Amino acid sequence: METKEKVLEVMKAEGRPLTAGEVADLSGLERKVVDKTFNQLKKEDKIESPIRCKWQPKE
Repeated sequence: METKEKVLEVMKAEGRPLTAGEVADLSGLERKVVDKTFNQLKKEDKIESPIRCKWQPKE
């Protein structure tokens, strides 16, 4: 499974906005890998930030 898919899957499963640290803990990925993936997903417009420093998948 690709890293982006894994991060999105974890975020969808939680059903609430998450920080990069929470995604790292839940997915088992390193924090810096999650940060890099968040940047890629933001550029692709696949995640949004409803609360400062927390992210969720766009619907």
